[in-house]
Amino acid sequence: MEDYKKMVDDLSFMTAQKSGSDLHLSTGYYPTVRIDGRLVPLTDYKVLDKSTVAGMAMAVMDDARKQRYMSEKEIDFAYELSEKVRARVNIYLTRGNYSIVFRFIPDRIATIEELNLPQSLKIFSKLSQGFVLVVGPNGHGKSTTMAAIIDLINHERAEKIITIEDPIEYIFAPDRSIIDQRELYFDTLAFDKALRSTFRENVNVIMVGEMRDYETMAAAVSAAETGHLVFASLHTNNAAQTIERIVSTFPPAQQTQIVIQLANTLSGVVSQRLIPRLKGGLIPAVEVMIATTAVRNLIREGKTLQLNLVIETGADVGMISLNHSLADLVRRQEISIDQAEFYSLNPVELKNLI
Repeated sequence: MEDYKKMVDDLSFMTAQKSGSDLHLSTGYYPTVRIDGRLVPLTDYKVLDKSTVAGMAMAVMDDARKQRYMSEKEIDFAYELSEKVRARVNIYLTRGNYSIVFRFIPDRIATIEELNLPQSLKIFSKLSQGFVLVVGPNGHGKSTTMAAIIDLINHERAEKIITIEDPIEYIFAPDRSIIDQRELYFDTLAFDKALRSTFRENVNVIMVGEMRDYETMAAAVSAAETGHLVFASLHTNNAAQTIERIVSTFPPAQQTQIVIQLANTLSGVVSQRLIPRLKGGLIPAVEVMIATTAVRNLIREGKTLQLNLVIETGADVGMISLNHSLADLVRRQEISIDQAEFYSLNPVELKNLI
């Protein structure tokens, strides 16, 4: 078992040294690292066989995780190699064989400036209450953006902050705020239960790693309604789709109520993509919707498709459309036109902007 753990640790340190974001260990393949969004096989190593991957999977799980994995056939958890190297791990089965994916987490929380995010995101760090959603495809920096905003609050305000995550990713160093980080299955059994518990924990700011069901969404909206500032992530593509996804997740009888609650509580939606830079690395393209009176009215009236127009014309209050963000990156020669068109939700409009 020690030999398998050493193999995992060696590969993990190598991935960190190469500034890789992910390490893939799958039966029948070379160990593979994702660097700047591209998969790079480590051909200096042998192709992984079934027993080796199974041994590595068992080596990184304690008894409780093994038991949960055996009952659920997949598991997420955090794995710490050292103070500077941590990863979010997912172990799953494919055709009866083990597969492992490590998502590496920087040991330091970067600032909004260091992440090349819009300054208008700082608006959300100054709110006393509300509901802020950070959305986008998997692996495009949602957790990193939320961590940057939470850490900004930590440095600027004396607040009680609670995060609910699966698993805990970034480790916050308390500054002016008290920060309690709770991990699913370890510190709590359910997102919605942990959210409702925050009402008795004298909290000001809540971060939910991911909203997966309507119970969690309902609890998050209720927390925002009762005077808390709530941040949460969701796998959607833009602000309009985010509203529609939340509403459609609820049973039909509850949809009218959630629309009213969203119109009253939503403070903003940040949608982002991480795009390969021409000079290497990744850079975010970001859509920012801020809940103005016009935005709240459109949500209340069910006219979510018109939100795009409000975002495009809302630059004076800090709003940014995804296409404007992409066009700006092209003009600054950060990304190629082809990449911009690939990530755009409206390539025809993008060409006109460029």
